[in-house]
Amino acid sequence: MKAVLPAIARPMLEPHLPADLDVAWFARPDEANAMIADADIAWIDMQPTRLVADALGHAGPALKWVSTIYAGLDAFPIPDLAARGVTVTNGAGINAVAVAEYAVMGMLVAAKRFDQVVRAQDRQDWLSDSPGKVELCDTRALVIGHGTIGRLIGDRLAAFGVDVTGVTRSGRDGTLTPDAWRARLGEYDWVILAAPSTEATRAMIGADELAAMKSSAWLVNIARGNMIDDTALIAALAKGDIAGAVLDPTDPEPLPAGHPLWSAPNTIVTMHLSGRSQTTMFKRGAALFLDNLSAFLAGRPMRNVADLAAGY
Repeated sequence: MKAVLPAIARPMLEPHLPADLDVAWFARPDEANAMIADADIAWIDMQPTRLVADALGHAGPALKWVSTIYAGLDAFPIPDLAARGVTVTNGAGINAVAVAEYAVMGMLVAAKRFDQVVRAQDRQDWLSDSPGKVELCDTRALVIGHGTIGRLIGDRLAAFGVDVTGVTRSGRDGTLTPDAWRARLGEYDWVILAAPSTEATRAMIGADELAAMKSSAWLVNIARGNMIDDTALIAALAKGDIAGAVLDPTDPEPLPAGHPLWSAPNTIVTMHLSGRSQTTMFKRGAALFLDNLSAFLAGRPMRNVADLAAGY
């Protein structure tokens, strides 16, 4: 049995791999593309994520399991993998703490307009007043996507005195269902996107949703850029229909120089760094891979098996 694995994780993986596992270590996209042709197992995470889809396009009929540290699978050729009966395990939870912290940081930056404070320092300008005077305490947040990351965001916001409402497909634990949250958008000071990217979530925040939000509300996206209609968002920001937006992901990525989002009023773009704002990604990913490898070889259930029909 052959596995294609990232060279960057080799020191964490190699001492724990079965002796009879044929392992190919890739460091470049062209190596991954060549090595996956006869592989049974593939962990081929690369940046930008389109390189993963490219590599999977070179996979042969032996491929049985694809492992990834990414929680979202929007860059993967899901229909093809499903049709071939390939099992996909994702990285849900690996970066959850870092992403949740990043979301809260974005809200604090927006509340105190710390982005303007930093720019004032760059200008050596001693501000006479605070550019942001919003307190998180006693505000209300809607977290669209109340999975692992969404729940962690909610836990952290509760400590700040924020009243948090989640959105889930099932409406479990008092959360709103997908057909209920739009009617209540005007109740919230913060709208946080933390859902997986699927066809159902594409452009889920558009002109109607932005119009329904409070003019004092902020939109915070730590999920995927394609969940927002950028044209509608840029128009809403220009007109002051919402207070601002914190955008970690964008669509496309990287965001091209000159794109209107760079200069949209009250917009904070953070270059999709939330999941990478930590040092344990590959350590946690390696531990998850090794645990799943043991289960895979023994025919036991693996952790974080994705529902390919749902897209995550």
